[in-house]
Amino acid sequence: MISRIVLFLTMLLVSLTPLRAVETSADDSLPPLPSVSLVTVFPGSEIYELEGHTALRITDGHSDMAVNFGLFDFNSPNFVWRFVKGETDYMVGAYPWPYFVAGYAGSGRRIVQQPIELDREQTRILLAALAAQLTPPANTYRYNYVLDNCATRPFDFIEKALVPDSLVPAAPAPELAGCDTFRKVMAWYHRNYPWYQFGIDLALGPLIDLPISRQAQLFAPVSLMQALEGSPHVGEAQEIVHGNPDGSAAAGPTAWLFSPMAVALAVFIASVAVSVWDYRRRRLSRGFDAVLYGIFGLLGLLLAFLVFVSEHYATSPNYLIWWLNPLCLIPCIFIWSKRTKKVVFCYQILNFAVLIGLIIAWPFCVQSANPAFWPLIAADLVRAGSYVVNYKRLKK
Repeated sequence: MISRIVLFLTMLLVSLTPLRAVETSADDSLPPLPSVSLVTVFPGSEIYELEGHTALRITDGHSDMAVNFGLFDFNSPNFVWRFVKGETDYMVGAYPWPYFVAGYAGSGRRIVQQPIELDREQTRILLAALAAQLTPPANTYRYNYVLDNCATRPFDFIEKALVPDSLVPAAPAPELAGCDTFRKVMAWYHRNYPWYQFGIDLALGPLIDLPISRQAQLFAPVSLMQALEGSPHVGEAQEIVHGNPDGSAAAGPTAWLFSPMAVALAVFIASVAVSVWDYRRRRLSRGFDAVLYGIFGLLGLLLAFLVFVSEHYATSPNYLIWWLNPLCLIPCIFIWSKRTKKVVFCYQILNFAVLIGLIIAWPFCVQSANPAFWPLIAADLVRAGSYVVNYKRLKK
């Protein structure tokens, strides 16, 4: 299918290119220009659909094709491991427009297209660039969820075709006016999925907290669509498939009782209660600490993998590694033996000091933290302090 599309685009180029040298005022002698549209698929309810999707639509009198920049090959060698590691190789593909629409309309997602007004030379440049991109191995690229994705690529192709003109992004929508970092833009689109944003805030470090330009905000497809409304080279938006304008927001927010903050506060309250109980009875609640630090340790293993192994963008550096790291497994493992209680005691002294240092230093870090992190850090601090205070009072 890709080879057929490349052939289709090449034939269009052949029909357009010679006409630049023909000086004629007879418009009837020129073949009609293919139409180019920017297509926006609004957010869906799945995790990978929350920012929406962008594609290009190329139409002439004989063909109607979608160019999709968000495809990947499950059958490629070691796909799962490479994807987890950060080697996210996506593909650019083209296929009949009805197939593209059917893939999204079935789930009730809104689809809008914006005609891009190009002259003959600009159309030729765009089609030549797309034909080159669709030709293997150029049709595979290293996907980056904020710098090089399904929205940034179509925008770049159109921008290059318009030179020396350009697409001037409009001011952001009111709800995005204060979103001047990648993390803030993500948080807006994930506002009804707090656990997903919790995971992003845990995994991604300060690189997504740096100030970004208006154009950089357009990594999100719906933001791109809104930014191009009213641009001199962009026609009026046309709704192809009706859907909820708010996309996934129609599902409603996650109930607060099931939110990360509610869970984090519950963990903190439980830590305080257990610590008071331990102080009174001069014993350690080893089961509680095993579960708490077991969870922290598993998250620490994940964070260490992202920081030191993964090639995903913005996973390193990550200052949360001072809180969550594989050393958190020490209490989980060594708390069960009296012979190793000094190991746990030394760890908790170090842990307590590091957590205090992290809290003091955090306001000076570029990285922002999910609000739910602080009750969890406080719970860790309470348990560490409880162990240190009670060490000499513990019953043998």
